[in-house]
Amino acid sequence: MSKMQRDLLSFLCIVSCCAIPEFAENLTKQELDRIYQSAAADYDAGRYPRAAEELERVLPYAARSYEVHELLGMVYASLAENPKAEDQLKIAVQLNPKSAAARTNFGTILLHSGKTALAGEQFREALQLDPQSFDANHNLAEFLLQSGKIAEARPLLETAHSIQPDSYDNGYDLAMADFHLGQIENAREIAESIASKQNTGELQNLLGQIDEKDGKFVAAANEFEAAAHMDPSEDNLFDWGSEMLLHRTYEPAIAIFQQATVRYPRSPRLFIGLGLALYSRGKYDDAVQALLTAADLNPSDPRCYLFLSKAYDSSPKQAEGVIERFRRYAELRPQDALAQYYFAISLWKGKRAEDSNADLQTVESLLRKSIALDGNLPESHVQLGDLYAGQHQYDKSIPEYVRALELNPNLSDAHYRLGTDYVHVGHKDEAQKEFAVYQKLRAEHLAEIDKERAEVQQFVYSEKNSAPSKF
Repeated sequence: MSKMQRDLLSFLCIVSCCAIPEFAENLTKQELDRIYQSAAADYDAGRYPRAAEELERVLPYAARSYEVHELLGMVYASLAENPKAEDQLKIAVQLNPKSAAARTNFGTILLHSGKTALAGEQFREALQLDPQSFDANHNLAEFLLQSGKIAEARPLLETAHSIQPDSYDNGYDLAMADFHLGQIENAREIAESIASKQNTGELQNLLGQIDEKDGKFVAAANEFEAAAHMDPSEDNLFDWGSEMLLHRTYEPAIAIFQQATVRYPRSPRLFIGLGLALYSRGKYDDAVQALLTAADLNPSDPRCYLFLSKAYDSSPKQAEGVIERFRRYAELRPQDALAQYYFAISLWKGKRAEDSNADLQTVESLLRKSIALDGNLPESHVQLGDLYAGQHQYDKSIPEYVRALELNPNLSDAHYRLGTDYVHVGHKDEAQKEFAVYQKLRAEHLAEIDKERAEVQQFVYSEKNSAPSKF
């Protein structure tokens, strides 16, 4: 959760200790008041079971006391007894419907219990009752942020900021909201202002994101590094390593991800990052090993297999382990065309490295299954064309290459192989056309590099966007 999505109790205002009305029959008013005061002190000190016991003792004599129901509701919430907390806080609202604090407290427990729509109603009522309240503005803003309504939340955060400019949580949320809304300079100004008073790792990380979006890559790298040193969390280490990776400073990226995987050995994304950095540096064997670890940590993550396939293409030494992971992935996702494709290629490449008599029937069957699941996957057509060409079945290979190029005309190798097959069948003019396109694409030599960069960026940004601390 982000800073604007704090624990349940951050929304709950502690009630002032007021005397209990005369409800008692067997206990005096003074005794009831003493027990209530003791319960409030125990609540403040975190002695929640004791506070609950005291308030439950008072409750039969204070059925109409807003303060008792409110405090007991907060005590139950602290004990994670949400149904009991909801009951007590609902009664408190009924007893004091004009209290913004009561509405906020009730809304918070509703939100914590998954009753989002009802929680929103209470937060809006609280703001209507007290539009100049910092808590009412901030709490409704947090609710809206949890619902993904950043633009709607921002004015409330700004109002709260004008009321309490020194609030770290609200200021951080406002800066993050501006960042997501593309108001980069506003985000930077607010974040730097907060950092001058209370600097934290997450603030440095946010400043790094701001610099990254603003094209200030050196500054961004420095901010991410500072964030990781201040708070070596998994998120901060990932962001720092990713910044190095995105801008192709591979040796530092390798070092960062290596340190991070030691600290967080159960993090698949850190091992994927390490594998990508190693692969980009040409350390293919180590890259395969890192990506195999990532595959074992999260066998269903498709991104891992995309990069494992690339690394394995340059390093077939660990064929047995790679084939086993791709087999498992294909079994986990039998309706996934890429899963079948990866398994086919790993099996084919691994077997070719060990045995010239590979089971080509199985490879062909997997490739055909991949095409049946998704006929628009050019890679499957290219590989099936390669398989047929290797068997001199040019009447089958040529249509596969043609289809692949219909789907993606920038596949330089497919143009070359199609041209070669045309030579074999005596279509020299067609062959020359394909070779010409091949030479042009190879001269440009940009398409594949750009594709790999895009794949790395997609992995990094998808991880950053999915992180709960980023809204």
